[in-house]
Amino acid sequence: METIARLARDGKAEVPVYAIGADRQVATRTFEVAGSPLFVAEGIFAAEIVDECRRRGLLAGAYALRRPRGATFLRRLARDLAEQRKAPRVLLRRGLALLRAEPAVLRRQAGLGARPAPAGEVLRRVADLLAGHPHQS
Repeated sequence: METIARLARDGKAEVPVYAIGADRQVATRTFEVAGSPLFVAEGIFAAEIVDECRRRGLLAGAYALRRPRGATFLRRLARDLAEQRKAPRVLLRRGLALLRAEPAVLRRQAGLGARPAPAGEVLRRVADLLAGHPHQS
């Protein structure tokens, strides 16, 4: 949360660099938003901070991508295999578990304040925010 507040206030912050195959942080780096009026915090845990971002006046919008589960499974598996993140058997087993869990994850993110929406709608809403015409979040 403090990193997001620093990015919003100063336009830059130190962020962790993770090695997914090693399951740990391996370094830090400076991240700069380069004068952009907003930035996107994304990931499976992003919804966890929606309320606090809203409370601090840092939230322009909160969305949870709603995509076809099979397509998400195939994209994730192809990416993870190409990047050799783990053994193929582990990736397949993990991918199937994530496929089954996806509806519950989406419900949880919605409960935390993220609005489920397809990718095209999220992109339009972000474009509107950049253009200065925000939709109600």
